[in-house]
Amino acid sequence: MVPPAKKPRTEEGAEAGAEADAAMEAEEPKEPTELEVDAPKCTKQKMKGSVEFLLQDTTLNVMMSASNNTFMSLAEGGMHHLLAGARANVGISKGRYMFEVKVIEFTAVADSYSKGQKHTLKVGFATSASSLFLGDTAESICFESLGSVLHNKTRTKACPPFAVNKHSVLGVLLNLEPGPNANTISLFVDGVRASQPHALPDALKGKALHPCINYKNITAHVNFGPETICPLPFKCRMLQDAAQADIVVAKADAPADGKYEVVFPVGLPDEGTFDRLDQFLKKNPKHMEISERMIMDWVEKSGVPKSRTARTSNDKPEKGFGVKELDDDSIRRAVLAVAPMQGRHYVVMEIKRNLIEDDRKALLAQWPEAMFKRIADVAVGSPPPEYKAQVQKAVLEAKQQKAERAWELKKLEKLRQKKIAKQKKEAEKARQKALKLAKKKQEEAKKKMEEAKKKAEEAKKKKEEGEKEGE
Repeated sequence: MVPPAKKPRTEEGAEAGAEADAAMEAEEPKEPTELEVDAPKCTKQKMKGSVEFLLQDTTLNVMMSASNNTFMSLAEGGMHHLLAGARANVGISKGRYMFEVKVIEFTAVADSYSKGQKHTLKVGFATSASSLFLGDTAESICFESLGSVLHNKTRTKACPPFAVNKHSVLGVLLNLEPGPNANTISLFVDGVRASQPHALPDALKGKALHPCINYKNITAHVNFGPETICPLPFKCRMLQDAAQADIVVAKADAPADGKYEVVFPVGLPDEGTFDRLDQFLKKNPKHMEISERMIMDWVEKSGVPKSRTARTSNDKPEKGFGVKELDDDSIRRAVLAVAPMQGRHYVVMEIKRNLIEDDRKALLAQWPEAMFKRIADVAVGSPPPEYKAQVQKAVLEAKQQKAERAWELKKLEKLRQKKIAKQKKEAEKARQKALKLAKKKQEEAKKKMEEAKKKAEEAKKKKEEGEKEGE
């Protein structure tokens, strides 16, 4: 079948088409206007010293060059499954400054591991007391390589995925100046804006914020300036060019005698040893916990999912990651091999090994006396009043939370039952209405049938009468 010939486009049709095209162009979203402007010349005194990463503010698997802030991470014993994190020593309290992260390479992953992301990059800011894992608490915020902003475990879509190519340069800008973009962070990729200004959460406003980086199986270079690698559409000063009045500098945690503390808690299993550890870490935040509990938390924060098994022990918790190095203690041995080579304060929480003399001696031998002050913290017998008070407080808080949760559940159940009753009532009302309507239709149909029958009988009677008259 031959298709019908197209009708020629008239002048009126052409004008209508042009108007439609103009309307469609008007509806297309326009690029937002860039509100950031060139930074004025600074007349304040410049910062003293250099922006750097202190060992105390990095995770155990970070490998960093001493001269140019190039980052890699350890891979032995399954450590390539773990996120590496580092926080700069200089925090921004005022002004508008930026730093850059250049992706150098993606490290090849040798095994067939497929859970979670093999390559991860997060860039952002955090307070000096925050976790080294960006976005894990309310004390930090970051852009993730998947294109989200992460804060306090909550993700918000912000931009397309980034760092997907080698040699990409990420510019992270923090604006604390008065103006339309006040208290915001922005991301630029290769000098082009990748995200619109994202408002800082209230928990971070008014605090000094330090540049941070999290990465996994990536080699990256962090540039604090004073010169940019990839200029932005406007002039913005790098952190190394900051005014002294606009920053806060964290100090290195160097012991006076040159020896760091390594504490070995000694106590009985399931007798509050980990509760006591939590209290110790709260009082001594500079000490790093070394335990299987810490390693498991680290693995989970690195995006490795695990099977849903209840944790019955903090000392020897069930693994269930389905990855050989994570489930067979390879990663624990790797952590214990790396930690004594780094000058920090530690708490080695190995309840069973710290109790048994031979195991304790073997563990002590890993920590050189020339570098560490080895301390046994024995927790046997009646606990001090302070500990009892804290435990009682924790128990009361747990009971209160349980009671509040039960009340909330009861409230929700009451609302659910009320909703069900309302739905039943509405359903019954609808059913009665449907029955009434059906009955009405049935009566109407019956009436119509009766009228039709009556009309048929009258017509028949008239016909019969007509036939009689004809005879």
